[in-house]
Amino acid sequence: MQQKNDAPLWVNGLCKDYPGFQLKDVSFQLEKGTVTGFIGRNGAGKTTTLNAILGFVKPTAGEVLFGGLSLMDDARQVKQRIGFVSAGMSYYTQKKLKTITRVAASFYPQWDGGAYRRYMAAFGLDESKTPAALSNGMKIKYALALALSHGAELLLLDEPTSGLDPVSREELIEIFLSLRSEGKTVLFSTHITSDLEKCADRIIFLRQGQISQDQPYRDFAAAYRLVPVEGKVPEELKKIALGICPVRDGATVLIRREDGETLGRTPTLDEVMIHLEKEGEA
Repeated sequence: MQQKNDAPLWVNGLCKDYPGFQLKDVSFQLEKGTVTGFIGRNGAGKTTTLNAILGFVKPTAGEVLFGGLSLMDDARQVKQRIGFVSAGMSYYTQKKLKTITRVAASFYPQWDGGAYRRYMAAFGLDESKTPAALSNGMKIKYALALALSHGAELLLLDEPTSGLDPVSREELIEIFLSLRSEGKTVLFSTHITSDLEKCADRIIFLRQGQISQDQPYRDFAAAYRLVPVEGKVPEELKKIALGICPVRDGATVLIRREDGETLGRTPTLDEVMIHLEKEGEA
């Protein structure tokens, strides 16, 4: 594990209080050249965490470092190193992309015009178009092109595949894998966990404002078994259940692997998240 001064992103004790919601002691660090999936149901605090990390909202407590640098103390250097992409990002809808790019480039002393042209070509983007003429997937690709052209080494992505069709989502996943191979670091917030099964090295699971799980991808689902049950769930299975979900002819029960190595099968990320959210409801 990298030390805090070497990690692309180091978060310690991050808290944010809102009426009716609290982000509580969120701590993690990212390894260079990896894709980390940041998952949780809507309202779990994923966007709040990203907003606090990026300084869009002021945290109640906690420390955030980007390669050992603080956004508060080293804003210019940090902003050069990071890129933020969100499905909710918007641009001047009737301005041509080349005009928007010219403005964006003026904020970054290390802007690389050659890299920009390469990414625009690779993503199939036309500078003469306006954001209004782009699909949601193409807007995300344009935002990535801007971030990568100023040398961003860390990409923070907030629900980038939300609302996209399966083909567009697949194209973005391929881009994330390519970026990882270039040594870029990606934190990918999403509730579409099937996307992460194709690209994530690690999973951070946020529940009710707190980190519930933080494990390598291969270990996350492998720690559980999903047991199908016809009819009523036996009492002995209820005792070890982490979550129970009703289905047409019975239920599915999530248990720890050590509690039933030979029972059921390894669940998907979706199934783990859904059943853990059902904990205590059985």
